[in-house]
Amino acid sequence: MTSPLRIDIVSDVMCPWCIIGYRQLSQALEAVGTDHEIHWHPFELNPQMPPEGQNTRDHIIEKYGSTPEQSEQSRQHMTALADELGFDFEWTEDSRMHNTFNSHQLLHWAGTQGRKHDLKLALFTAHFTDQRNLSDDDVLADIAAEIGLDRTQAAAVLDDQRFANDVRSAEEYWQQQGISGVPAVVFDRKHLITGAQGVDNYTNILSQLAKMRA
Repeated sequence: MTSPLRIDIVSDVMCPWCIIGYRQLSQALEAVGTDHEIHWHPFELNPQMPPEGQNTRDHIIEKYGSTPEQSEQSRQHMTALADELGFDFEWTEDSRMHNTFNSHQLLHWAGTQGRKHDLKLALFTAHFTDQRNLSDDDVLADIAAEIGLDRTQAAAVLDDQRFANDVRSAEEYWQQQGISGVPAVVFDRKHLITGAQGVDNYTNILSQLAKMRA
């Protein structure tokens, strides 16, 4: 018996391609029937984002030089892809980007409870589908409670910043591995795949890995 395939995913919950890529990978894993374990790791797309956040469209135009038309086209493309994967993007004119350092700290804590994966998916939904403010510690604690974690503990973790150094260290580690964009997926600790690859490509990758590991 081979051990489960280790899959490390470096991502940020502000990244639409991260949830698209994960959903594609998830479908491929199901299709191939790969025994696996997923490990999420922190990456901040916008570490300098202020607490109040920024309008998403304004941010994209400012950061990437996109025109409003290109931004809208991109949204429509991602929404269509996500729809096929059973995920809802509910962008509005008021959608905002948020600072995610505290989200990553909460995820680190959830990992100590064996619930990082569940919280990660809940945060993607909270941000992209429900348009909740992930810069707000009360909102983060609420989301933790909604998946069955202790809200008081979650609030304390955010308040005292006890995992700040752990998150910084993890971010630095992956940057040192050459990760400068997300999603970044590492299979079996040695095969790095970047970007949302699509269900078919992920299926082929998993099939090849299965042969190599047999």
